Amino acid sequence: MQTFELFRFADRVQSVAVEVRCGAPLTMSEERYYSAEIVVNSGFVNGRVGLQVSPEELDEWERCLDALEAEEGGEWPAGGRSAWVDVVPDDPVEVTVHDSPSTQIAVCVPIDVASGWLEENRLRLDRVRAAISAPS
Repeated sequence: MQTFELFRFADRVQSVAVEVRCGAPLTMSEERYYSAEIVVNSGFVNGRVGLQVSPEELDEWERCLDALEAEEGGEWPAGGRSAWVDVVPDDPVEVTVHDSPSTQIAVCVPIDVASGWLEENRLRLDRVRAAISAPS
């Protein structure tokens, strides 16, 4: 089973990423879900929180990238059934990781992203889509 980053916001000090395990999906009522984790690394706090990602949520992430490109914020994944991130394209970019509904803890990580971060995250999305579409 391969793990791919769906997205990464990083600078030299800290990062927030989502890692998706692109193996056999969990299937619930015709819907496919892949195990994933939101990963936070910084000098202050390090942590991981699990979630399940569906192909439809990959489409949602693409819409979030479009919103970020338009300098609007984005929340992903929608629905409040699991952990989620809120991204504000400020200077620095603010990525808040919410562990809802589990612990109710939220961590805001300001990140000085490098130029090209948007294109890199689109490529990561493409890699995850290709991995979950590939025959096992």
